[in-house]
Amino acid sequence: MSNDQRKGPSKGPIVSGAAASAAAPAFPIALSWKQRHQFIGLLFLLPALLYVAVFYVYPILLNIMMSVTRYTARSFVTGEAPFVGFNNFNRLFSNPDFTVALQNTLVFTLGSLTFQFIFGLALAIFFNQKFPLSGLLRSLFLLPWLAPILVSGAIWVRLYDLDYGVFNYILRSLGLIERPLAWLIDPHLAPISVLIANIWIGIPFNMVILYGGLQNIPDTLYEAAMIDGASTWQKFRFVTWPLLRPVSTVVLLLGLIYTLKVFDVIMSITRGGPANVSHTLNTWAYSLSFTNLDFSLGAAAGDILMLVVLVFGLVYLRYAAREE
Repeated sequence: MSNDQRKGPSKGPIVSGAAASAAAPAFPIALSWKQRHQFIGLLFLLPALLYVAVFYVYPILLNIMMSVTRYTARSFVTGEAPFVGFNNFNRLFSNPDFTVALQNTLVFTLGSLTFQFIFGLALAIFFNQKFPLSGLLRSLFLLPWLAPILVSGAIWVRLYDLDYGVFNYILRSLGLIERPLAWLIDPHLAPISVLIANIWIGIPFNMVILYGGLQNIPDTLYEAAMIDGASTWQKFRFVTWPLLRPVSTVVLLLGLIYTLKVFDVIMSITRGGPANVSHTLNTWAYSLSFTNLDFSLGAAAGDILMLVVLVFGLVYLRYAAREE
């Protein structure tokens, strides 16, 4: 028998291990440099996306779901919440406290924005003048903004105290009142009390932003206006305000969004009382959910507030994009 017959049937060419390794691709899917760069970027972005999904998207979707179901304390355990459609919104709009909370929200927001902006602009113009210790004084005016809200609320509770409050002492010393005012108990004064406190807290924010806008106005424009014989009011009207208008718009839009979401100022001073007269939509929604345990009605109130904030948020984003 020949050597070829003893070898048996041929099994084709034999490829060495090194050659096989060289022939196989390094990755199952070949990625270009640009694709690898994008993939790495997505990995860095993933924690932020997870944070937004867990702490923003999920709560919003859950709140919307609760507003269209009959969600009770038992639902947190069993997960059972019958679908009721817009019935919770009908209950919300027919509740007399909704009208009070809506009116308070409008007055609280407009009052806060108006006086915060006026006082903030006045202080910004004042500190824009060069005088000794202006930096130190400007820093002191930031304290209401930097202090924790609960601390500020406790201070205002003491200022409004019926027997030992500073406001009653000053008013009685000036002969404006005979008996001390019950700032936190009187239904007519309680909403005004939280409004004054919120104005005080928000003034530094307006001052800082508007002061930065004033710093960007060239001094040569004021010098030219002075040469032309312009008065102080004319310089403000024709030089300062036109150049400060874009910054003012941003301040007002941001202030509007922040004020609509104010919660801790009211809860630390009046807790929405007495008899819910100082509640805004934000604090009233909380009270419905965690005091009355009517989670569905509280979620419906939260949806209304969320929709309002979303509208003004989109207005701000559109304005910012147009300015860029």
